[in-house]
Amino acid sequence: MRNAGIRFKLRKERVRRKISGSAECLRLSIYRGQKHIYAQLIDDETGNTIVHSSTMSPELKEGLKSRDTVAAAVAVGTLVAKKALEKGIKKVVLDRGGYAYKGSIKALAEAARKGGLEF
Repeated sequence: MRNAGIRFKLRKERVRRKISGSAECLRLSIYRGQKHIYAQLIDDETGNTIVHSSTMSPELKEGLKSRDTVAAAVAVGTLVAKKALEKGIKKVVLDRGGYAYKGSIKALAEAARKGGLEF
């Protein structure tokens, strides 16, 4: 039986094989750590990060005092959508990074949708 780290890596690679970001449709990559959640829009053709946001962002760091991960994910999703719309980006593809589409990952994605991004 494989351990959890290897299974996660295989799941992440399987997800990444199916999606790719381009100049027209960027990839919204999500990373969920123990304490923080990060989201960034990536153009895979050039390898550049166009927009990024996390719970460590100065805009959010002051307002997030609780340890509620879903509320933090909603704030990050809203902020990344706002920054993307300022740069004229509307269409993205979601890279959940091997995580299950539930909890904070789902909350971030739905907040980004409500913020104006199209998946």
